[in-house]
Amino acid sequence: MQIPMRNKLQNPGILHRIENFLPKLVVIPTIAVAAVFIYGFIGWTTYISFTDSRLLPKYELVGFHQYVRLFTNFNLFPPESRWSVAVVNLLIFSVLFIVLCIIIGLLLAIFLDQRIRGEGFFRTIYLYPMALSFIVTGAAWRWILNPDLGIERLIQQLGFGDFTFRWLVDSNMAIYTIVIAAVWQSSGFVLALFLAGLRGIDDSIIKAAKVDGASLPRIYLRIVIPSLRPVFLSAVIILLHISIKSFDLVMVLTRGGPGFSTDMPATFMYAFAFNRGSLAFGAASAVIMFLAVMAIIIPYLYSELRGTRNAR
Repeated sequence: MQIPMRNKLQNPGILHRIENFLPKLVVIPTIAVAAVFIYGFIGWTTYISFTDSRLLPKYELVGFHQYVRLFTNFNLFPPESRWSVAVVNLLIFSVLFIVLCIIIGLLLAIFLDQRIRGEGFFRTIYLYPMALSFIVTGAAWRWILNPDLGIERLIQQLGFGDFTFRWLVDSNMAIYTIVIAAVWQSSGFVLALFLAGLRGIDDSIIKAAKVDGASLPRIYLRIVIPSLRPVFLSAVIILLHISIKSFDLVMVLTRGGPGFSTDMPATFMYAFAFNRGSLAFGAASAVIMFLAVMAIIIPYLYSELRGTRNAR
């Protein structure tokens, strides 16, 4: 005798299996897309880096030829190849970008943590650049730093005719214009991280230190800032990840120039893979970037998971 369909749907066992399967059914398309368009293309790029592909992909393996070519004449000081220039620029950019963002973000967070009047207004101003993409930021700062339109022209019109600010067109200084734009964009994000960390500290500790006669600067230096070590680690990891992948800001602000003086590994990869018909060479540089990002993320995830297990 067959059980009616309504009775089947009312069966608790069947309903329980349906409830367990529905969430999996929802995430299956996302997992499939990620598997193909993220991990699949990572694997494809890695494979192509071991070939001799030029304008179009070839699938005959040639070993580590592209990696040897990439690091031939590799010397950081002084840089002796375009890849060396890209790596040196990445080091300069990453160090200045991370240090300045953390210093500015921490100082602004401490300033807002004083419960000042108009805190919401100031917080909105500081966080506003986060709402912009690096493309918009690069376009705006390219106009601001343009010698014929921006800061130099404005100050000259104010009566300072001898003033010059030509970093954007100076091959030795152009990399620092990228630092300026990136810090303006991302320091608000670091501010949000530190402000959340400061608001999570128990006020009773600070009050007890004040009762003991400690000054406010000493309280922050000896008690508050050391308590923010996890926030510092998170900020450094995220900013370093951003710096390694920096592409759109460089392309909009300097286009890697003058010449290739502001090349980064990401722009180097794009130039060779898509503009110069050397697909395998560009893929090799992309794999190096991927390994650099993994070298940052994996230890961070390991420390986070280890801390969670110890907390249990």
